[in-house]
Amino acid sequence: MVVREDILEDSVQRQSSMRWVYLAIGWLAVAIGTVGFALPILPSTVFFLIALWAFSRGSPRFENWLLNHRLFGPTLQAWRHHRVIPAKAKLLAVACMSASLLFIIFVVADGWMLPSAVALSMVVAVAVIFRYPSQIPAS
Repeated sequence: MVVREDILEDSVQRQSSMRWVYLAIGWLAVAIGTVGFALPILPSTVFFLIALWAFSRGSPRFENWLLNHRLFGPTLQAWRHHRVIPAKAKLLAVACMSASLLFIIFVVADGWMLPSAVALSMVVAVAVIFRYPSQIPAS
């Protein structure tokens, strides 16, 4: 079998550069997710799911770290293995979105367009969240 070295080298170089892109996405998502614990307007779980996706492509070590993290690990494992979003996370998401929408309506917005667009996007997000089960199915 003949292997062209230039093609092989190009493939390895592309994988290496993409690895850095995935690592950057992963760490940015971890940073935003961490800030989301302090600010109720940021949904931290979504950002940790993004980080898990990015780390799964860029670093098995960081993926493993995230899956075994004492705070985030159980939720991320439930999502990865069973596509489960715990009921507590769903209720917290709805509460945070509601608080954010009220903040936008009474503090930020000077009209109806921004609150309407935000409310519509939140309705879509809630519909997606409640599409998934809250518990791991019984075997």
